[in-house]
Order: sequence, then structure tokens, then C-alpha cells
Amino acid sequence: MQKVEESIKEYLLENIRTIPDFPKPGIQFKDITTLLFDKKALQLTTFLLTEPYLNQEVDIVVGLESRGFLFGTNLAHNLNAGFVPVRKPGKLPSRTIEQEYELEYGTDILEIHADAIPKGAKVVIHDDLIATGGSAGAATKLVQRLGGEVIGYSFLMELSFLNGRALLAETAPVESIIVI
Repeated sequence: MQKVEESIKEYLLENIRTIPDFPKPGIQFKDITTLLFDKKALQLTTFLLTEPYLNQEVDIVVGLESRGFLFGTNLAHNLNAGFVPVRKPGKLPSRTIEQEYELEYGTDILEIHADAIPKGAKVVIHDDLIATGGSAGAATKLVQRLGGEVIGYSFLMELSFLNGRALLAETAPVESIIVI
């Protein structure tokens, strides 16, 4: 079974292209649009992201802007959970709270609707990639400020050399399909 899972991961990785020097020099951007185009890769990715949470009670999947929306809604659907977007400033129409964070090439801010997470809700935070863990860490703080409980993190890819897992693992388990 391990050999089959590894071949699936290799197949998914083959469907992700690397764009050098985007968005800044020195960054090796992992472009998942090629994975989304391949229907088999899309289905396998959705299945593998869902699998760790099938036997857990999940109330809400929080997806991070913007690529976290792509699989986050599939994940929420498969887990019979709601979906909440976390976005960059000025993108959400109602009252929000915000959190500043550091990323591998600067700083940014994320926002969530102030009424998006009911107190005590069990939340999985999803994004396509974990690098330094800054954006997922900011989303964690937003969820916690609203009274939610982060029970897990879900990523398609993990850039292990940036050690973002260490930042998040103190809060909840981190699940990544592909570790680079």
C-alpha cells in the first residue's frame, strides 16, 4: 500500500510545475494550475486531503486566499462541514477582524468575517502549500480569536526546508500530501 501511495504522490508532483523567480527573484513558485487541469490528479488530491479527517468531527474548513479555496470547498463538502474563506484586506463584504503575519518574502495581512466561526467550532485550516507557516499561523489566531478550535491543518505541499510545520504542530496535527 505504501508503494501505491508513493506512486500517487509522484504522479501529483509531476502535475505541479515550478515557476522560477515568481513573484520575486529567488522564489520557486509551485503552480498547481497544471494539477487542476488533470481530472485524475484533481480527484486523487481531493481524496488524499479528505482522508485524514474522515473519522473526525469537523464543523468548518477554513481556506486561505486564494489557492486554499480550490480544494478547501471540496474538503468541506466531503467532510459535511461548512467553508469559510480567509482573505486579503478589503475582499470580504461584512465586518472583519485581521491578523498580520510574515511570509517567506515579506509581510501581509489576512482577514476573516467577524461572525464566521461559532464558538467551539472544530476547524481544519487548508491551503495548497505550507512554507514558513505564517499564513496558516495567522489564520489560526483569527479562528482562535473568534472562539474556534483548530483541530488540524491540511496542505497539498510542504516545503520542509522552511520548517513551517514546527510553527503549527504545537496547535494541531499537520497533514501534507507532498513533502519537498
